[in-house]
Amino acid sequence: MAAHPHDQSPSTHERDVEHVDVVIVGAGLSGVGAAYRIQSERPGSSYVVLEARESLGGTWDLFRYPGVRSDSDMFTLGYSFRPWRDSQSLADGASILTYIRETADEYGIEQHIRYSSRVVAADFDTGTSVWTLVIEDGSSGEQRTMTCGFLYSCAGYYDYDQPHAPAFEGVDDFAGTVVHPQFWPEDLDYGDKRVVVIGSGATAVTLVPAMLKGDHPASHVTMLQRSPTWISAVPGRDTSAEKIRAVLPGALAHTVIRGKNIAFSTAFYQFCQRWPKRARKLLTHSATRMLGDPQLVSDHFTPTYDPWDQRLCAVPSGDLFRVISDQRAEVVTDHVDRFVPEGIRLRSGRVLEADVVVSATGLKLLAFGGIEPHVDGRRVDLSEQYVWNGAMITGVPNFAVCIGYTNASWTLRADLSHRLVCKVLGWMERRGHRAVVPVADSDLEPQPLLDLASGYVQRSIAAFPRQGNRSPWRVRQNYVLDSATTLRADLARHLAPVPAATTTTTAADRTKVEA
Repeated sequence: MAAHPHDQSPSTHERDVEHVDVVIVGAGLSGVGAAYRIQSERPGSSYVVLEARESLGGTWDLFRYPGVRSDSDMFTLGYSFRPWRDSQSLADGASILTYIRETADEYGIEQHIRYSSRVVAADFDTGTSVWTLVIEDGSSGEQRTMTCGFLYSCAGYYDYDQPHAPAFEGVDDFAGTVVHPQFWPEDLDYGDKRVVVIGSGATAVTLVPAMLKGDHPASHVTMLQRSPTWISAVPGRDTSAEKIRAVLPGALAHTVIRGKNIAFSTAFYQFCQRWPKRARKLLTHSATRMLGDPQLVSDHFTPTYDPWDQRLCAVPSGDLFRVISDQRAEVVTDHVDRFVPEGIRLRSGRVLEADVVVSATGLKLLAFGGIEPHVDGRRVDLSEQYVWNGAMITGVPNFAVCIGYTNASWTLRADLSHRLVCKVLGWMERRGHRAVVPVADSDLEPQPLLDLASGYVQRSIAAFPRQGNRSPWRVRQNYVLDSATTLRADLARHLAPVPAATTTTTAADRTKVEA
């Protein structure tokens, strides 16, 4: 069990503790972007980036399964300050990882990153307006302490150590190999083998065509889904972007392409929300045109929910549809009854024979990289708090989280949050506030933070802070509106200075409270 920050001895604290103005948690796409904004908009502020793993890149360094790629276009998933110059619109994971690494190197961010540094405890002291963090070394298990004035979690909201893994009956009886995309074995040989991919989300629709490519493709791949998912074919290359880059200077071309893609994604999302019947017709027509079989589309590609009630899956150049048309892959809609030696027996009685089963059953949500914020030794119940402007949380002073969009590129919302944090820090400095915390309106109606019907959201969202029913407490899925309002937020109206604590609790007192 991690030591509580306040349980460190005074002599250790004075001798070894490093202090910085801002600690950023996570060195992935968001963390590197946050670091850039801090050093460019707050050049006098000191900062470090704490990364639990031994390398940067976050998601794009962790996931190594075949075909791993973005499901948002890179002109908007990439940074606004460093244009994406590759020809791919939906880029492969290796290219995205290179892009993040080159960004960190180009802007001197790498030197601020502390690797193998997992935050296992965080406590804000209202008497000193300082966060005390306990950091565990991933290789040795040793713990150290550091302090900061502002804590910014850019670790996302997924549990990267433990995926969602349903307990399938009879797995030990299976004669083949079972893998999870999150922990893909480098030496896995699926060449000329029968593969079953369990799932129908972004990972599954990426894996199916990817495992049929290359010098040693699978002999056949089956995507086994409990229920259909909305899937849309999108161009693998943005030809209009290439034309724009051919006639305009680089920076201007990037701005135009980025604006074009933001406008399109926003308009399509709004179309799906306002006219769901038309959206259903559009997507089913597109799938039928590529598959040539209306009954196949009706059985396996027509969900009961409306488009964008759950995240829409994008397939570049319709690659999933193509391998199904070529009969190298198939989609089966059924439930797993149990594993048997030769594969998977379904509730219908059919047995899917397999040499390799990939359990692409999704991720689990984990609030803010597992950080459980404490204030004066008391754990803050996140489920009772509200999120202000998609970034700061009531009840937790000098703390912010990076929450991206679910209906558009994550980075669009992330960059607004980075800039908002910088604005808050500047405002605090000008006002002489050492600590501030959002104060929610008394008449807010609580709503789930993520408004998606997806199973992975519904399983864990109750442990997260809530959003309200109106701005600035509503976490909108609309970049156009957010870009016009987030950085114009009235800080004085909703951020309150935190008075210093009038009493001091001992380590023993805190132990009693936490127990």
